[in-house]
Amino acid sequence: MLKEFKKFITEGNVMDLTVAVIMGAAVKEMVDGLINGLIAPLIGAATAGVNMKEMAVTIAGVKLQYGLFLDALVKFIIIAFVVFIMVKAINKGRDALHKEPAPEPTTKTCPYCKSEIDITATRCPHCTSELTE
Repeated sequence: MLKEFKKFITEGNVMDLTVAVIMGAAVKEMVDGLINGLIAPLIGAATAGVNMKEMAVTIAGVKLQYGLFLDALVKFIIIAFVVFIMVKAINKGRDALHKEPAPEPTTKTCPYCKSEIDITATRCPHCTSELTE
């Protein structure tokens, strides 16, 4: 049973998942720093010094803290954008590595009438010119 567990840990997707969780935590810390250090103060300056997390409204004696939602929404949008950029870069790199060669041409242009003809043609079917190429 221990061998099976060791195989599961080393050969399965567990290692990939572990790396993804660690990277996700690092990205979250980076985004938190961006939000708390730059974006929230800018929003606070635009709203006369109000802390975004403390934004709230009281309706019928119930305090609705919409600022917490706005803070979470801004963080989500930034994280989604960062993940989008990362995935786009990874896919671009993967596509560059696995680029398929262009297919061989099956047609050519007649040098006389400029019609598209079969690449193996020796005479143009449109202008009947004899092709030397």
